[in-house]
Amino acid sequence: MPSADSSAPQFAVTDDAGDIDTLVVGFTEYGLAGLTAVDYLSDQLDMRQAGHLEAAGPPHITPFEGGVPRHHTRLYVDEERSLGVVVGERMVPVEAVPGVADAVLALTDRLGSESLSVLSGVPVAHGPDDHVPFYIATEDYRERYLADSDVRPMGTGFLDGVTAELVASGIDDDLPVGVFTTPAHPQAPDAAAAIRLLEALTETHEIDVDTGPLEAFAATVEAQYRALAERIESADETAMPDDRMYM
Repeated sequence: MPSADSSAPQFAVTDDAGDIDTLVVGFTEYGLAGLTAVDYLSDQLDMRQAGHLEAAGPPHITPFEGGVPRHHTRLYVDEERSLGVVVGERMVPVEAVPGVADAVLALTDRLGSESLSVLSGVPVAHGPDDHVPFYIATEDYRERYLADSDVRPMGTGFLDGVTAELVASGIDDDLPVGVFTTPAHPQAPDAAAAIRLLEALTETHEIDVDTGPLEAFAATVEAQYRALAERIESADETAMPDDRMYM
């Protein structure tokens, strides 16, 4: 369950944010596929910002564009679609993983969300036939969203970091939690991987979004996200977990 420690990371949500059935999150990870996907989703659907993560300790990064700064982890909502997305531009160090996971779970309670979806690329050896989305999901998530889906389950392996914390919580709790993942490449951002993640999400959750412009969208943020990718590659191993999710 989410921590009640007032000094822990937590989302500050605007009072007028209504109930959101579907919450989707994407973090800064290898290939930036999940981050690119949720950032694109919030932009393409013209979702409005409704909150941000108030993190204990240093922010590590404060992004800006056109001279205007923004919070590194933001909540966007679309009440008409009952959809929310969390865009996480800050890498989550090992010591911050439990607190950030608790903050996301507390956010699902705050929004009355019926499910939590994580979009994440994975660095794994693969062939052309593996350029497809896969899932790792709790039983209730599989029954609700994947029973009639063509998305394939990922083979044996294990999760790490915030994603692992969120899925582990979903195993025993009532909240359905699912991860859509796909092999990602180190270029920043991997737009093709992001498209595959969005296609899996939109197919299973009946979200109507045009993925066609994503290649152009990715190009506009390439320089910014390349800097994030370089930070990931140069991060000390004690500060960032290895991505240990295997096919």
